[in-house]
Order: sequence, then C-alpha cells, then structure tokens
Amino acid sequence: MHKSRGQSRRHGRRSHRHNPWFRQHGSNERNNTVAQQSPQGSSHSDDEAPSTSSSTAGSSSVPDLPGYYFDPEKKRYFRLLPGHNNCNPLTKESIRQKEMESKRLQLLEEEDKQGKKIARLGFNASSLLQKSKLGFLNVTSYCRLAHELRVSCMQRKKVQIQSSDPSALASDRFNLILADTNSDRLFTVNDVKVGGSKYGIINLHGLKTPTLRVHMHENLYFTNRKVNAVSWASLNHLDSHILLCLMGIAETPGCATLLPASLFVSSHPAGDRPGMLCSFRIPGAWSCAWSLNIQANNCFSTGLSRRVLVTSVVTGHRQSFGTSSDVLAQQFAITAPLLFNGCRSGEIFAIDLRCRNQGKGWKATRLFHDSAVTSVQILQEEQCLMASDMAGTIKLWDLRTTKCIRQYEGHVNEYAHLPLHVHEEEGIVVAVGQDCYTRIWSLHDAQLLRTIPSPHPTSKADIPSVAFSSRLGGFRGAPGLLMAIRQDLYCFSYS
Repeated sequence: MHKSRGQSRRHGRRSHRHNPWFRQHGSNERNNTVAQQSPQGSSHSDDEAPSTSSSTAGSSSVPDLPGYYFDPEKKRYFRLLPGHNNCNPLTKESIRQKEMESKRLQLLEEEDKQGKKIARLGFNASSLLQKSKLGFLNVTSYCRLAHELRVSCMQRKKVQIQSSDPSALASDRFNLILADTNSDRLFTVNDVKVGGSKYGIINLHGLKTPTLRVHMHENLYFTNRKVNAVSWASLNHLDSHILLCLMGIAETPGCATLLPASLFVSSHPAGDRPGMLCSFRIPGAWSCAWSLNIQANNCFSTGLSRRVLVTSVVTGHRQSFGTSSDVLAQQFAITAPLLFNGCRSGEIFAIDLRCRNQGKGWKATRLFHDSAVTSVQILQEEQCLMASDMAGTIKLWDLRTTKCIRQYEGHVNEYAHLPLHVHEEEGIVVAVGQDCYTRIWSLHDAQLLRTIPSPHPTSKADIPSVAFSSRLGGFRGAPGLLMAIRQDLYCFSYS
C-alpha cells in the first residue's frame, strides 16, 4: 500500500513536468501553483457576485486554483493570505472590492458617453409614435412605454445646496431623504461629524434646469439617538408634521416624536402658525406609519419587537396587537380599514382596525416571504401589495387570492433594512440595493429598465437614499430621481 502511494506521488510529479502549460509558465508559477483545476464559474453572468478568481480567470481561460488569485494585468498568480491581518494587501474581500469598483467606474463611463439608452429592444421615440398613430398602442400603453424610455435617458446632474451654515454641508452626511406627498419638500436626516443626527427640510421649488439650486432649511433640534423610522404625518393639514421613531440609549427610553414642519425656517406656507410638538414613550420601534384612513383618524402605528401599537395623537389611546416576530415595515390602507405589517420572520399580515380587542379575527390577510420583510407598499386600488425582503426578493402579491403574481429580479440585499419605491403613475419600481446600485423596473412586466451606479465608491456605509416623483418641486415640476449620498445631492431628470 505504501509503495502504491509513492508511485502515485511520483506519477503526479511526472505528469506536471510533462504538462505543456506548466512548461510555458516556468519557474514563476512553480512556487505558487499547488494543483491544477478545471475552470469553474466561467459561465456565471456579470450580474452575479464574482468568486475569488472565476470572473477574471474564466474570461481568459486561465485555470482557477484554490487559494490563489490570478491578476489579469500582471498575468500571474498570487497566493491569497488569511484575512485576520488588518494590513493584509490581498484578501478575498479586497479583491472583490477592487473588481466591484472597476465595474462601477466602467458603468459610470458608459453612462456619461451614452446620451440615450434603449430600455426595450425595438422601442424608441419614433417607433412609439408611429405605433401609436397606427393604432397598435392604446393611450395607457403609449404613456407607460414613453415613461420607460425617458427613465432610460435620465442624465445625472449635481444639485447645488444653499444653507445658512455652508460649513455643515461640507461635513454632514446624508443618512436618508423622504419626499412629501406633493414632492415639493424633502425631509433629511444627516449624520453629524461630532456624533448624533441633524434634521432639515429641502425646498425643491428651485429645482429647475439648468441651475438645479435648492435651499436647506435647518433647525436646532438635535439628537444623538439613532433614527429607526420616518414618515410624513398629516395632523393639522397634509404633511404638516414628521413622525420620527428614535432609539433609546442608556436610561433614556425610545420614543416616537411628531415634529412640526413649521419649526423649520421658511419651510411652511405663508401665514401657517408653528404646530404642536408631541412625543410618545414607545420603546424600540422598528417602523412607523401615519394613517389617512377614516377608521383611524389622527392615528399612527409603530412596529415593535413582537408587538404593534396603534396610537391616537388626540386622545393618547393605544391599541396593542401581539405578534410572533419583530415588525420591520408598515403601511395603512386608505379605503379598507387595514394596517399591513411586514415581519422579520417573513410574514406579512393585515390588522383589521375595526377590531377593538386583541382576540381572534384581527388578522385579515397573511402572506409569507422566505426572509425578513423590509418594505410593504399598497397599490392604489388596494388589490395588490408589493414587498421586499432581506434576501433581495421583490414580489407583487394579489391580496384577493393571496398569491404572488410577479417577481422583480436583480435587487441585492443580504441584511440591510432597505426601502422600496412604487410609482404607479409612471409604472415603475425603484429600489437601492446593498451593492449601492439603484435599479428601476417596469411595474407592468417586471423588466429591469435601468441600473444606476453610485457616483461614489461602493461601501456598506454609503448606500444612496433616493426619491422619485412625477413632479419634483411641486405641481409644475418635471419627473425625475433624486439621489443623496455622502454630502452630495444628485438629480436624474427627464430630458
């Protein structure tokens, strides 16, 4: 038996010496090469996350060697080192980051060069107009395809932000942006360099080409607590307040605060008096939603750990509904008396607001995802619901049959709490992935229309926050996408 092993080893060494590939690479590769393996992963698409060397070796027909990385520029192998050393120049993570950055720069260059792109083959402005005149397209289909064509041609332009404190604009980083109902204001949460958060409202009325200049209205309201969830609230009038869910720290419990938009200088309509600031002691809220339903007038909901609270702002009365998991996403229906909730367990359920007790029968609808649900969006007719989860799955559900009728591919998420934006008027769905790419799909047939790379290097701490509207800056505004990342605000407007 020992003899056969020795013969197999010698036979292996002789086969390496007689292999013409090893003779060609010479002594430079003998120290690095351990075993030759057939290349795997060369059939992977470009959209998938690259493996250690399959994305480079596969394209040049170079064997994939376990524990080694092939550099296509230097045309040689390098040994992968353990990742425990912080000064390690060559790890799987650093290689993957380098490849992602190279791909991002390439896509940015292509975006700048290609002024007009085609979202669907065979559809451009002239063909759409011709098919419409010939009667092949009805008005609804023509408007939807025209929006898709304009979305594919949006150009990135930087927005100039004016503020009373220009030095703060250079240091404070955007955490999130949230547009109001009419899309003439943006509520912003900025991370302050010294720690904590600062709030502001950006007036979008000045968002007109070619200047693209807006003004940031700030307030001295300052907190060092993390903002878990934000929603516009219509207490005195439409979008009169901002509902904030703040995480508790040390001996200070978490709370839900209604912050009047009128507290921000010049951000409220002329003659509007400062509103009422309300704070409710609600520990550890993961999500929140404001109700426009007559069955829960002047009420808001908060999703907690294994519980849902519906609170009346006027009376302070609360309804509590026990759940089996953390509630990460919420939205009220407007016509039906329902509150939809998405849970960490993957369950989506609706609470019947007419049930005044915690007995049986308050769960009206139940849907299930395979991962934690991060966003739920009810469509206008309230017959369908769209949800996204931490596995990167986006599904459109029929609430009447409780079945998935459409799935949107390409979204990237592993563990982040990322929002989902649905715009039925334009017929598009927008989501920012954990890979920092903004993707736009057709709501009608789930086709991926466009993938927008981040203007800054990709980082888990620099995921862009976006807002899309058919009327940026108010009633007379133009459709477009706003993207906030680091200290910059970008506008992708229809051309």
